[in-house]
Amino acid sequence: MSLIKLTIKGISYSQTQTGAYALVLSEIDGDRTLPIIIGAFEAQSIAIALEKEIRPPRPLTHDLFKTFADRYFINIKQVIIHKLVDGVFFSSLISEKNGVEEIIDARTSDAIAIAVRFNAPIYTYETILDKAGIYLKVEEELSLDAPELDTDDLMADIISETSEEAPKQKSLKELYKELDAAVANENYELAAKIRDEISKRS
Repeated sequence: MSLIKLTIKGISYSQTQTGAYALVLSEIDGDRTLPIIIGAFEAQSIAIALEKEIRPPRPLTHDLFKTFADRYFINIKQVIIHKLVDGVFFSSLISEKNGVEEIIDARTSDAIAIAVRFNAPIYTYETILDKAGIYLKVEEELSLDAPELDTDDLMADIISETSEEAPKQKSLKELYKELDAAVANENYELAAKIRDEISKRS
């Protein structure tokens, strides 16, 4: 079976499962998308890995995995979404050390959070896309109108449930100070909101 390369198209709030998110993968050379339901923690972890401006002061679980692997010269070469059973996707990490490859079982959400940190490609099989793939013409139903991933929108989706209002009345100097404090306190939801407000004023 041939492998099909995927890219992360976006993350949106799941309309079917409360507290869950839909991670949408898109095939590189085609029109199909593969929506995968993931938890809030995994959605946040993927979003933070894709973000360039917010860096947690202490490593998240997937960051720790990356640091551990780097320390022992283990590389993640690719992620393969290899099976779909009763709506659940199964994935494998293909790791390599000293020329020896190992296959490690992983939840798909964890595998993708790790793949982003290693800049590792994500693949699936044609049979899985045939079974679960959705053509781009239904993008509006997925609330993914933009053709490319917008990390600002991605982070905004994840923090949309918070009740705090955006700090619109503060000066830029105050916002930068509060951004540093929010990151130091590991309040990434608030940090993302402050960052978005700074971006709007820049």
